[in-house]
Amino acid sequence: MPADNDEAVVRGPGRSAALTRSRILAAATAEFAERGLAGGRVDRIAAAAAANKERIYAYFGSKEGLFDATVEAIIGELVDTVPFDAHDLPGYAGRMFDFTLTHPSLVRLALWHSLERTGSVEDLPQAKASSVRKIQALAAAQRAGLVDDAVPAERLLQLILGVVQGSLVLAGRPADAAELAERREATCRAVARLITPSDRAIPPAG
Repeated sequence: MPADNDEAVVRGPGRSAALTRSRILAAATAEFAERGLAGGRVDRIAAAAAANKERIYAYFGSKEGLFDATVEAIIGELVDTVPFDAHDLPGYAGRMFDFTLTHPSLVRLALWHSLERTGSVEDLPQAKASSVRKIQALAAAQRAGLVDDAVPAERLLQLILGVVQGSLVLAGRPADAAELAERREATCRAVARLITPSDRAIPPAG
């Protein structure tokens, strides 16, 4: 494609490849979030990314490989944008709420993945590495008495994420700023109640 050639002249082949790959993933995010893996079309992704289909298959191997890479890319953005803090889980829940609200493709892609791919999102390398770190941090906080240990760390992490995603997915998008603020506060408060040891006072919502 001409765009790829222009970038190669101006920036060099390595920079051109990175930009092309980024455009492909951005286009794939929109396509797969709306239509899923089965309904997504590589030719539409190629057109939106100003890249040819051969380049896409060279980078990702298959449509399934592109789909998985797309899911991993948004998970990577989440990990970079919302660092996990086992010492402030209500605050983490609030930041997750904000990210999920501004990145609706995250939940849509995760749901499509669960419907159309074997295994779970957590089995993807980026997600798995992130989950392992979070579980280890939660377990350490439980051993230190900072987080309630009635539920194993792995299950507790799932519950925290479920509270955040459920407050937006099941209840729908807030109608106005006041409802948004109330929903966010309720999410943080629910997580605070979930993780606070029985012998401690529940902290304010984050």
